[in-house]
Amino acid sequence: MKGAQPDRVRLIDVATAAEVTKSIVSRVLNADPTVAVRPETRLRILQVARDLGYEPHAGARALARSRTMALALIAPSIDNPPYITIARGAYRRAAERGYLALLAEDFDEQPAGRSFVDGGRVDGLLMGSAVPGHPLVEHLRESPFPHVFVNRAVAGSGRNVTMNVARSSELAVEHLADLGHHRIAHLAGPAEVEAAADRIAAFERAIAARKLPLLPVQFGDFTEATGFAAARALLDAAPTAIFTSSLGQAIGVIRFLTDAGLRVPEDVSVIVFGDFPAAGFTVPTITTIGLPLLELGAAAVDELIDQLAGSPPRDLMIPDEPRLNVRQSTARAS
Repeated sequence: MKGAQPDRVRLIDVATAAEVTKSIVSRVLNADPTVAVRPETRLRILQVARDLGYEPHAGARALARSRTMALALIAPSIDNPPYITIARGAYRRAAERGYLALLAEDFDEQPAGRSFVDGGRVDGLLMGSAVPGHPLVEHLRESPFPHVFVNRAVAGSGRNVTMNVARSSELAVEHLADLGHHRIAHLAGPAEVEAAADRIAAFERAIAARKLPLLPVQFGDFTEATGFAAARALLDAAPTAIFTSSLGQAIGVIRFLTDAGLRVPEDVSVIVFGDFPAAGFTVPTITTIGLPLLELGAAAVDELIDQLAGSPPRDLMIPDEPRLNVRQSTARAS
């Protein structure tokens, strides 16, 4: 009949496609530790279920497994723009797979953060805050609780879901160097954050590849106030272009440059790591390196749910690449 909805994918459909019994599929998808199947069979069942779009009945599944059917994403700050986009991607993918995704702010100084892990309030954790010595990160090292690190990499954890941060720095340097800029400054994120260190290392490699002088790197958080305060130190190196680590930093830098009587981009070009709608509405509009944040959130949820279904954790760099969005804040060096 015209307009009829497609039938829901059933457990038997997954079993038939994977060439196993319905019972085996049920036990694998429910992470039954007593099921004896080969690793390749387990992976085949998980892949078939994902390809077919199998969605278990949430109520029955939660009742059978004493699960909450909820996942938590812990972000460094709930007003951090990248994590809002990551959370959107995570929420959508979680809903597609029968879960609810919750967003929580960092609990580095709040013991309540451990209740996610120890209190059974969620089935798994997407950890977006992973500075060295973080209490919850250290607690997770000793816990079998399903979790992944998203947009942050914890060395040796074997469960990092990341993107190609190095390519973003390369794109920024390539764009500015092609415009004739020889003195490119970089305002990085907090020095203790591994993602910032990776971005700096890639920036320095790209500068060296172009045989350009390496100017001193400035560090700070991702706010407008930091951009404004750091711009004075950046200008001491007489750059013709500045690469910032957030839109907030860029807005602060541009404000300082304007107050100092400098024009953007005629005197100093500005380019940003990360792209957000506001970048297209500032004066001038800001050139950005767009990041696959929605895809990153979705991939992190997939990895976490696969853990819940019995797959071993792994490191994953998503294949989606950063992209250059040219706007008014960059121009040829004068």
